[in-house]
Amino acid sequence: MRVRLKGVNRVSKRLADGSSVTYYYAWKGGPRLPGKPGAPEFIAAYNAAVAERLQPPPGTLSSVLRAYQDAPKFQDLALRTRRDYAKHIAKIEEDFGDFPIAALSDRRTRGEFMNWRDRLAAKSRRQADYAFAVLALILAWAYDRGAVPANPCERPGKLYRSTRVDNIWTAEDEAAFLKVAPPHIGLAFMLAIWTGQRQGDLLRLTWKAYNGSTIRLRQRKGNVPVEVPVGAPLRAILEATKREAVTILSTTRGTSWTESGFRASWRKACEAAGVEDLTFHDLRGSAVTRLAVAGAQVPQIAAVTGHDLKRVETIMRDHYLGRDSALAATAIRLLEAYEGRTKIPN
Repeated sequence: MRVRLKGVNRVSKRLADGSSVTYYYAWKGGPRLPGKPGAPEFIAAYNAAVAERLQPPPGTLSSVLRAYQDAPKFQDLALRTRRDYAKHIAKIEEDFGDFPIAALSDRRTRGEFMNWRDRLAAKSRRQADYAFAVLALILAWAYDRGAVPANPCERPGKLYRSTRVDNIWTAEDEAAFLKVAPPHIGLAFMLAIWTGQRQGDLLRLTWKAYNGSTIRLRQRKGNVPVEVPVGAPLRAILEATKREAVTILSTTRGTSWTESGFRASWRKACEAAGVEDLTFHDLRGSAVTRLAVAGAQVPQIAAVTGHDLKRVETIMRDHYLGRDSALAATAIRLLEAYEGRTKIPN
């Protein structure tokens, strides 16, 4: 069987004696290959040339980017995260692949990278921040290992600011959604709002994780173990759900969801309910909000959702609770109760 090698450049020449000869090169301008196509020495020389070409020049940012993608730090990330990172890494390599590692300690380098982020922001500030964050974390990884002399991308601040005060699932949104959502999608909603977990973790959640009173899981992001007590409304739905698949959440065919399939069905349910500008991920923040409105403290909320304490405080302060009147009302009721029990001395 003849193997077709991609990119091989064929050049025919006429010799002085009138005969013609064909030379083969690994690619246009590449090294000349010995023998004829299909011969063992020809294939070996081609593979060696391609392998050498794929190796990034030493001392360049490309070599750092490739090393990071081969490292456990990258390989241990969730599949979707690796795909997102790889997309941004490809862009970084396209724009800065030949950037000298030695130049990272130059004071002007930070400005070069910041200007690059500004150019990306012309299309999307959020994606510009993401790409810059990926570059920063790779350089931090390399700096810790002595592979680069400096990390000029530390603490850049953000271009994209999301105010998610209005991106809370209200009781009205919940009622509208559950009224039209099919039961298997409604179950996903209830799991999310009563546990505060991410979509990916909930789609992977098996029936073995539920013991009738708690749900135990290990979050993919951060590898955080969580044990969530199951509230009565969620417990009632779980107990009434047929266990057709290994996972708690399943399709109408009784099979586990793919992420793309679930997102498509979720989107249809939102459209049918007339719910706009709200995502599944907003349920995680909404769970934080509801727990806070109910009087739960930061450590209690973190124990349910798996956030670290600072992240819960940030969500409450910056994104979700800044204008929540119910939270303010709860605070005043607590104050009234306290003042009613405590006599102020004359």
